[in-house]
This record gives sequence, C-alpha cells and structure tokens, in this order.
Amino acid sequence: MTLRLTEDESVALRQQAELESRSMHEVAREAIREYVENHSRAELLDRVLDEGLPRYAEALERLGR
Repeated sequence: MTLRLTEDESVALRQQAELESRSMHEVAREAIREYVENHSRAELLDRVLDEGLPRYAEALERLGR
C-alpha cells in the first residue's frame, strides 16, 4: 500500500514522530488502528441502538415516567 500525503500532512507526521522518538510508519499505523477501532465501536453502537430501541421503546417510556 502506498500512502500519499500532502506536504503539510507529511510535515505534521514527521514532527509528531520526532516528538515521540518513533518512526513515521509507527505513528501512522497507530493512528489507523485507533481510527478503525473507534469507528467500528461507533457503528456497532449505532446498529444496536437502531435494532434495540424500537424493541424496548415501551419499557423505556415507562421507565421515563
């Protein structure tokens, strides 16, 4: 895979890597892992809420009273 960054993105990545005494490769891989993990959780939560809320709407409404 080739990752094409703008000049500004490349500079920012290089600076962050230097700040952390890590390679640009390591910083980029970690960022990708975090992105995928966070978005996967959000999508799962959305799906659970979309499917679960209608099923328990009446019970939730009663609890809210």
